[in-house]
Parts: sequence; C-alpha cells; structure tokens
Amino acid sequence: MIGMLTGRVESVEADTALIDVGGVGYEVRMSATDLSRLHTGTEARVYTYMNLSQDAVTLHGFLDQASKKTFLQLIKVSGIGPKVAQSLLSTLTAGQLARAIADNDAAALAKAPGLGKKGAQKIILELKGSIDLSQIEGASPSGAKVQAQVDTGMEQVIEGLISLGWRQQDAQQAVAEACEDNDIPTPLATDDVPRVLRLALALMDRGR
Repeated sequence: MIGMLTGRVESVEADTALIDVGGVGYEVRMSATDLSRLHTGTEARVYTYMNLSQDAVTLHGFLDQASKKTFLQLIKVSGIGPKVAQSLLSTLTAGQLARAIADNDAAALAKAPGLGKKGAQKIILELKGSIDLSQIEGASPSGAKVQAQVDTGMEQVIEGLISLGWRQQDAQQAVAEACEDNDIPTPLATDDVPRVLRLALALMDRGR
C-alpha cells in the first residue's frame, strides 16, 4: 500500500494532481481544498490512501494527516464511499467536519454534493463520539509538514468567486485556466489578483 508521496507537482486538474516521484507519475484524487494549495513545479508531500475496487485502483491524497484520518472514518460509514468522502472534504475542513458531527449539524454536512440530509444524519449517527475532535482540530494544515507553496493571491481570487455564488471546484479550474491562457505566473502577485478575477469570471460566464 502507498501511504505517502513526496515529489514534484507535474499538473493539477479539476479533481486530481499528478505527482512525479523519482520519474514515476502518480495520479492522486484530492479534494478541491487541497488541490487549490498545489501548484505546478513545486514540491509537495501528500498522504495517500489506495482504494481497490472491482474495476479500478484509485489513489486518494491529502495534504495533512487530519484530513486522511477523517476520510478513513467517513468511508467506514455504510453507504459513504470515497467519492462522497472527498466531496465532504472539499466542502468542509477536517476540523469543521468533526465539529459538525459533534454538534449534530446535519445541515452543514448536507452541503456536500452527492450526500443529502439522510446521508448526513447517518454519518452523525455512526461517527458521533468516535472522532477525536481535539486531535483533529489540533492538526491544522498550518501545523502540518506541507511543502507545497501556498498561493495566497490565488486563494483570494477563488474565495472571491465563491462569494459570488460559484462552486469552489469550478472557481479553482477557471483561475488555473486564466493564469495558463494568459501566461500569468504563480504564485500570483498582489497586482495580478484583480486581473485574474476578471479573466476567471469571463471564462465562467462563457461556460454557463
């Protein structure tokens, strides 16, 4: 089993990243939150879980161990598979998920695409009391050994698009395309943030 990868980020797609480890490229499925923190050409440490099914072998990745632990707890819930677990981690951080479960906040969990209220209630029923809230909240990404460079400018643009009603995954993809199509270097300079926001908005409006 592959438990961790450390290597160069070759590319970042809508729901996967390609990590080059010693000349071998590993395609890793990750949450939108983690993917937004990865940038082509930087070094990254990714904690992984390999999911084996009848028709596929999928490597799921996480930038901190708290997210991986939460993912592993979620897929133990009956009816909750890796895809929904990743969707939850794209919607809420590991700490927010743990807090929502502890507070019986099914509405917060149900915001994740593909879950629904019944699924949220099932997660709370099966996991309440089994997740160590203090351990997860104490293992924040800022304390984790994440070697990927955080692009605060890109995060600002993505947050701005989300505030306008766009989904995080769509916002992330539009920002990446805007930078690539217009040869805008990343990490984004502060002066480039308004320009990238306008370009990303134009791309997303054309895609409607």
